[in-house]
Amino acid sequence: MDCTFLRATKTFRILLCLDDSNQKEKCIMSKLILIKSNPTPPVFSLVTMRRCAMALVCLCLLAACSDELNTNRPYILTTATVGGAYYPIGVAMATISKSQLQPEHNISLSAISSAGSLENVKLLRDNEAQFAILQGIFAAWAWEGDGPIRNPQTGMRSVSALWFNVEHFVLLSSLVRDGTLSDFGYLDGERVVLGARNSGAEQSGRFILETLGIDYEEGMNLAYMGYESSASALQDGNVVGINVPAGAPTSAITQAFAQMGERITLLTFSQQELDALNARHNIWDWYDFPAGTYPNLDFDTRSIASPNVLVVRSDIPEEAVYRITKMIWENLGTLQDIHAATKDMQLELALRGLKAPLHPGALRYYREIGLEIPPHLILE
Repeated sequence: MDCTFLRATKTFRILLCLDDSNQKEKCIMSKLILIKSNPTPPVFSLVTMRRCAMALVCLCLLAACSDELNTNRPYILTTATVGGAYYPIGVAMATISKSQLQPEHNISLSAISSAGSLENVKLLRDNEAQFAILQGIFAAWAWEGDGPIRNPQTGMRSVSALWFNVEHFVLLSSLVRDGTLSDFGYLDGERVVLGARNSGAEQSGRFILETLGIDYEEGMNLAYMGYESSASALQDGNVVGINVPAGAPTSAITQAFAQMGERITLLTFSQQELDALNARHNIWDWYDFPAGTYPNLDFDTRSIASPNVLVVRSDIPEEAVYRITKMIWENLGTLQDIHAATKDMQLELALRGLKAPLHPGALRYYREIGLEIPPHLILE
């Protein structure tokens, strides 16, 4: 704490303190500390009284500035690494908020990058972020206290389902048997990437394989890399399979198919595998890749997908969440122009796969437009 003393009189001093907030922004805290240095009552001259009055005015102005800084401070939206879809879409949301909400309603977002869904849950819990984009499975885990998140995040509320997070499990074609995810179960010590260490991709990949009875610990030699590095390692022959859960099309898979073509296969899922996953968390659905989604993939392919979810802390004001929810859906066309993944977003699917109750602000918006609200999303 940096403290500065301003002398007012011989017997009184004013202490101004600067403190850092959690967001590392300077905020001004002021205290008037009367330090009596003489036991006898002080005698005030006219000059002294004027100086004290001026000092008090300065303190009031500083306090007013502090209040304005707190009021104008944007809500933090935590996304994921810069290379994926989360960050650029989060930045787009923040930019729109500054343009449309800040001038009239004094509401805005500021997007930050992060390690992904698992870190985002922690940032939200610790109030280092107020909004977060999560994989659907992480939103379910966070609300229920499941998977890698031991304690239920009861202070988390849903805002909306966003675009689909599509499962891209890719394997060398020479190792493919029936073309479904079960082919990963036939591996015998080969090197595979499920994601960067402790990332959302790694955690969701482990969950899918475990649920389907595929022993990745014994059958695979796990490597830990991000999406682009995984695609490069596949091309270089350093790994035989990768897991890239992301909005389609995603650049890492585009890169891999452009370079390798028929030498790799995008695995599909059987109905039995989809049912097994939904038996634990009913958030997945079929996702069809039209021919040409990726280079050299000239036929329709099917995988599964779950929604990415926008969540918020429960203590954020209703009006702010209402305005931000409305802003997102009324500017869907702009978001779709910015990133192709958001073309999956549909207002009628805004509540698909949500587990945590809706924030009152989001609930207000969906009721306003006449959307049917599932009972488990209403907490009143």
